Amino acid sequence: MFWLPFLVVTISTAITVAHWAYKWSNPKPTTGPSTSSQLPPGSMGWPLIGETFQFFARSDSLEVPPFLRERTAKYGKIFKTSLAGRRVVVSSDPDFNHYILQQEGKLVELWYLDSFAEIIGQSTTSLKEAWNAQELHKSLKKSVYDHIGVERLKGKLVGRMEEMVGRTLDGWAGRAEAEDPGGVEVKRACSKMVMELSSNILFGHDPTKFHQHLSDMFESFTRGLLSFPLKIPGTTFHACLQSQKKILRIITDVIEERRRRLEETAPLETPAVGRRDGGEIDLLDQLIDDARTKGFPDDKGISYLIFGLLFANAETIPSVLTLALSFLDDHPLLLHQLVKENEEILRSRGSTGGNGLTWKEYKSMNFTMNVINEALRLNGSVGIIRRTIEDVHINGYVIPKGWTIAVMPTAVHMNPDVYQDPLSFNPSRWKDIGGSTSTKNFIPFGGGMRTCVGAEYSKALMAVFLHVLVTKYRWKKVKRGRIYRAPTLQFGDGYFIHISRKND
Repeated sequence: MFWLPFLVVTISTAITVAHWAYKWSNPKPTTGPSTSSQLPPGSMGWPLIGETFQFFARSDSLEVPPFLRERTAKYGKIFKTSLAGRRVVVSSDPDFNHYILQQEGKLVELWYLDSFAEIIGQSTTSLKEAWNAQELHKSLKKSVYDHIGVERLKGKLVGRMEEMVGRTLDGWAGRAEAEDPGGVEVKRACSKMVMELSSNILFGHDPTKFHQHLSDMFESFTRGLLSFPLKIPGTTFHACLQSQKKILRIITDVIEERRRRLEETAPLETPAVGRRDGGEIDLLDQLIDDARTKGFPDDKGISYLIFGLLFANAETIPSVLTLALSFLDDHPLLLHQLVKENEEILRSRGSTGGNGLTWKEYKSMNFTMNVINEALRLNGSVGIIRRTIEDVHINGYVIPKGWTIAVMPTAVHMNPDVYQDPLSFNPSRWKDIGGSTSTKNFIPFGGGMRTCVGAEYSKALMAVFLHVLVTKYRWKKVKRGRIYRAPTLQFGDGYFIHISRKND
């Protein structure tokens, strides 16, 4: 009978594990009035792993990823799941999304899944508290806006963008077909351009001082960002962490050098005036001064803030521009309309109208902005994450305090009830979309108080790029891979083009 104790232990363990697995798969509200309510429908998947692997499953088209498509069909637009060990409610309901994004500091707070939070600095207690403290967030947001917002765009930034785009496209055009039969890979080349401009504007980065370009580091970082979080050498996630460390080291080195320089020079005045020693203030100068006068951010906070701003530009702008060019390649009539609008700007200047694009001209580019909006819609994004700080009640369901809410822009942007034939590239649809409709159904830059502070900067840069490209250059496709989602938008084997100057 020596086997009886072993059998008892085995059966007890099996029962305990089965009970734990059942409780994981069937969570119940446990606090306050929530005990009389139900959680949204859905499946929690496997214990701990949840449905993480299904979430990352590839979709071989621009369609809503299968994870969302299948569960929305089965459970509705709001459902529960588990991702990377977190209990999550996923929403593609525009009204609920709009409501949640307005509840910052009331029902929800800024939140990231644990592995992502570690990478962008949100796992650091002081940074997390700072981001979720509304006064500090407003102060940081104002500092950023002062340097890349509308007033700076009206002043010098649009001109700097046009200058940078011109140099970039000249470089592309200089690669003759005979010497470079493979052509320019658009997304990678756009990433380099965007990173060079943004890093210089934000913290005076000089790419010529480094062997590896920041855009290459961010490419490696982004590739591993949404992979399974295994910190084992050789994994994609480990490479992501190594790229993050390199980028932060570069930023930190610049911060240390800048502190030394600012201590030796006169103090700051305002971004519009510059330093009293005659230099121009960039965002890094301003953040260092904020740390001195307001006590936040510290050097770690500054480095992660700049890192986050660079990351926001590193993926979205290159993807949207690549998508726009790819679709314009397939729609010559739309391309003709884009060229016509932008060439009209040049003609309307006359012989004494100056050479640089003005803010007024940028704001007149209606069809150009429709092209950008349509590419933004089709690009989508993985999700906007919040964590509940109170129980949230919706349609008879409850989302308990401490759960994560994931707003899914891709699903919202592909809603056929709002966007007829949503997979088609149709910039003209934006002439008929009203403001209230687009506020809830078009969220490429988030919403509520966390709307991306660089939204206008991003749109202006994309518009300037298209303006310079279609007025001074022409391009032809060399090859293009299949576009798919995994879960972010990917361009398969890339989109390669040759470009040439129109006056050649």
